[in-house]
Amino acid sequence: MQRIAPDQPHALFDTAATRRIESAAAAALAPHTLMQRAGQATARLALALAPHARTIWIACGSGNNGGDGLEAAMLLHRSGHPVVVTWLGTPDTAPADARQSWQRAHDAGVPFAAEPPPLGPQDLCVDALLGIGLRAAAPASTHTPRTPGARLLQWLTHMRASAAPTLCVDLPSGLIAETGQYAPGLAPATTATPAAPRHTLALLTLKPGLFTGHGRDAAGSVWFDDLGVPATAELPCAWLAGPPAVAARAHASHKGSFGDVAIVGGEGLAARGMGMTGAALLAASAALHGGAGRVLVALLDAGTLTSTPHRPELMLRRFDALALQHTTVVCGCGGGAAVAAVLEQVLQQAPRLVLDADALNAIAANPALQALLRARGGQPDRATVLTPHPLEAARLLDTPTASVQADRLAAAHALADRYGCAVLLKGSGSVIAAPGRAAVINPTGNALLATGGTGDVLAGLVGARLAAAATHRPDGANAPGSAFAAADMAFDAAAHACWQHGEAADRWPQGHTLTAGALASLLPPG
Repeated sequence: MQRIAPDQPHALFDTAATRRIESAAAAALAPHTLMQRAGQATARLALALAPHARTIWIACGSGNNGGDGLEAAMLLHRSGHPVVVTWLGTPDTAPADARQSWQRAHDAGVPFAAEPPPLGPQDLCVDALLGIGLRAAAPASTHTPRTPGARLLQWLTHMRASAAPTLCVDLPSGLIAETGQYAPGLAPATTATPAAPRHTLALLTLKPGLFTGHGRDAAGSVWFDDLGVPATAELPCAWLAGPPAVAARAHASHKGSFGDVAIVGGEGLAARGMGMTGAALLAASAALHGGAGRVLVALLDAGTLTSTPHRPELMLRRFDALALQHTTVVCGCGGGAAVAAVLEQVLQQAPRLVLDADALNAIAANPALQALLRARGGQPDRATVLTPHPLEAARLLDTPTASVQADRLAAAHALADRYGCAVLLKGSGSVIAAPGRAAVINPTGNALLATGGTGDVLAGLVGARLAAAATHRPDGANAPGSAFAAADMAFDAAAHACWQHGEAADRWPQGHTLTAGALASLLPPG
């Protein structure tokens, strides 16, 4: 068993793959072996989390997730720990393995109750109600989502309101394994982070929904036990990102060794009475702290800003003075309506391009710009990263924002396939996708990033990573069709930057406001 931390990559598997792994293992092992192993893992973690609990309430569903809980209850009770079980099943209707675990618990004298016991902070709740038996929607021929019963909802409400820590077996009940969203009727009254600690023990496989959408709040600390069954025969549906490999900078370097980044954005007050130069300057500061050799800033503010005394390293340029064809461009941060006028040129000329904020909105509203973006995707020497938040992604896909959030992995893949480029879909558990690749979910970052300008900082850092990658490509990598394609460079730069951006926020002291400017100053140069 291991606690999942953002220190290495982890393969993620959807429900269908998990079922296949489970079925193959069950066929190769003696009957009931997997459930016994799951119960043992749950009992071990329960004791580690609450060794002195006065009451351990194990809420068991009617299926095999409940069987795992029953098995854990039997082991804990035999060891002398104070267990109370509530069970939604019956011996006549339970699946075979769950019925066997009930019999073992019954024979061991495990106390069963009709209602949850009162609990305090020193106690423990174990959620073994639903597991992976939920999907938001599926064809009736393949799966019928369970309808939550009144007692299940009552127990979930009691558990979520409890001051006791909660240990969820496999998944928090109500959470959908693939998406990190709650099934209809099973969302908590509030999705804010609960006051009591939460833990989730993933069994057999790690599921993507634990790390994106509402999953991170619902799951809390994630633990993993493969039950002695390595998932070697299945391809992951996605990966949880690990830290990027960072090479030491050679002493014999110069500013050209790490590339130029040009920030194009920052509409001024004159256009609409809404000055947004700060967004462009934040992106520029992030590129600078992120290690770009030179950072050029082309503000779309009609020349109202002629210097940056707070950051003299930034080099102001008129847009028409930029050598776009030799530069990594970050376009859109604070660009307002003015950015639309320069996008055609940027899309056609920049070899490496990060599109953010108003650039994405302008493209979503203009079919001609969409066609240019798709055309870039067909050119192997053009690297492009889109960095939308959910509303911007919805505009680009011409779909409601709720549809994007309902399945963030699918939305990121849809954007990547539609426009032929890398996509960094921001949010809790940001998703990085590209055509023909398994997506990556980013495990770093926290709610301190929910403040204005942090997205601009991320865009600038992606630009710095893209510029550096272009100057350190292997010999021959610039040739069209080379193994080190621009698409791979874009994907890697986005994943690299996203991990470091979130990790910088994780290093900030909790309880202290993190501003975007401070975040930029925390970024590493590689």
